[in-house]
Amino acid sequence: MFKILIVEDEELIRKGLVYLPPWGQLDCSVAGEASDGAEGLALIDTLHPDIVICDIRMPVMDGLQMLELSAGKYNFNTILLSGYSDFEYAKKAIHLGVNDYLLKPVDFEELSASIRKLTSIRRENEQQALRLKQAQALLKKESLMPPASTASFSDPYSGRLLQIIAERFDQRITLSEIGHELGISPSYLNGKFKTATGCTFNTYLNRYRIAKAIEFLSIHQLRVRDAAEKAGFYDYKYFVKVFKKYVGCTPSQFVEEMDHSDL
Repeated sequence: MFKILIVEDEELIRKGLVYLPPWGQLDCSVAGEASDGAEGLALIDTLHPDIVICDIRMPVMDGLQMLELSAGKYNFNTILLSGYSDFEYAKKAIHLGVNDYLLKPVDFEELSASIRKLTSIRRENEQQALRLKQAQALLKKESLMPPASTASFSDPYSGRLLQIIAERFDQRITLSEIGHELGISPSYLNGKFKTATGCTFNTYLNRYRIAKAIEFLSIHQLRVRDAAEKAGFYDYKYFVKVFKKYVGCTPSQFVEEMDHSDL
């Protein structure tokens, strides 16, 4: 569930926000409440809420000051409440990255709609972060794998095959061609390679190419089709299929997630 922090100096309004909205149906729970910005700031530090609902005008410290002091420290969304329809407040709220601005008295249907929108955004961002983490883990695993020498394995053919993949991944290569080049049957070579690496030649080659495609997309920022070809995939539909298999999303989705990974 998403954690909600309510910061409101008027007790009647604050208690209404705590108890009246259907928090369970919204997949949320109220983690804490505060009567001024200073208390709210302390609770932000300790509770790390997902969504903060706060009034603008409060004693001790107002809502905007609280947000200014917590800006950049924690990744939470904000809904501002105010009884003042003042454009200057709205402008400053937008500058502080406030997600919504609601006028008092609070319309609970409007508040619920805002909460649904924010929780949807947070769920999507969490999925994006997970996919990005998985993709980066794959990139790290494959791209940091040093080119193998014949001394890397007791079987020299497997070491040579890894070298060939690292050197020619961007070319059209087949196990039959490599077997002919090495003077060994493709099936025997594939068996030795699987014993040494834990996967078949084609599986390893695809994973290596996808890792390179991720590198070209994320580090070199190539277009998807260009990254696919540079990584050795000349059939775009096949590239998309393999990419989705190992990364969990399409290349275009991956690029979009990279572009929004700071959300």
